[in-house]
Amino acid sequence: MRKTAVFTLLLTLGLGLSACAEMRQDPGLVAKNLIIQAAETVERFKTVPELKQFAKYIPGARAVVVLPRVIKAGFIAGGEGGNGVLIARDAKGKWGYPAFYTMGAASFGFQAGFQDTEIILVIRSEQALRAVLENQGKLGADAGITVGFAGAGVEASTTSNLGADVMAFSNSRLGVFGGASLE
Repeated sequence: MRKTAVFTLLLTLGLGLSACAEMRQDPGLVAKNLIIQAAETVERFKTVPELKQFAKYIPGARAVVVLPRVIKAGFIAGGEGGNGVLIARDAKGKWGYPAFYTMGAASFGFQAGFQDTEIILVIRSEQALRAVLENQGKLGADAGITVGFAGAGVEASTTSNLGADVMAFSNSRLGVFGGASLE
């Protein structure tokens, strides 16, 4: 038990230090790398049978958020986070410039594990986009945008936070995480 707690602490510190190192990089280079990773995520989703259906929702989408890497780790106390790219349509329906976002959450409860997941959110209305932009959207196990983190999955949800339709597609690349928690 003690070894697991020490491992979790070291893992959390390591992830934090790697995030600090990334922040010292040239912001333009970080943005460029994030766009490349997001494009790779989209291409990878096209090859996964359970996920390639995401493409049929893009023509009617108001916006798309791609989170190429969401890391979730915890033992009793946990956290998850990742950087993403949001691209929205303008009033004429043309895709705009990318905007960059960081998602993070902390949790406490009966939980343990580590997971590396990539996520695509298809935002289907102006109301849902406004909610996400105003930080009312949430990735996690409670309310908000619900994403299945066990393997490849898709879930549609109309949530009380967003009051609108959001399609969430996730692909767990590595790890195991289980339990129940409060965020």
